[in-house]
Amino acid sequence: MVNINYDNKYFIGVENYDDGDLTRETVFRYRQKGQVVWGSFEGGKVLHGNFVAKLLEDNRLEMSWQYLNKSHQLHHGTCISTPEVLPNGRLRLHESWQLTTGERHAGTSVVQEVGT
Repeated sequence: MVNINYDNKYFIGVENYDDGDLTRETVFRYRQKGQVVWGSFEGGKVLHGNFVAKLLEDNRLEMSWQYLNKSHQLHHGTCISTPEVLPNGRLRLHESWQLTTGERHAGTSVVQEVGT
């Protein structure tokens, strides 16, 4: 298995389970050092957010995240992000997440790598 390097990659939201805060205007910037992946995101309905993740042996990310939306609601949760390498070499991440605030519901989303 080829190890995926997430450092300096940018992603946008392309699919969300509902009409939540993740949109195509939400831009995620990933950084990586060894098995630690972290980053920030903003845009669309998100004022600012950040995350930290552990890179697993199969290139999935085990992640914790938090963000503040434009309604000034603070959300945080956990996520398992599973990578798919597209024919053009870019990454698509299939995310299965769980809110740890408010209603504590779960869902899925997809983010896809874009150029810088």
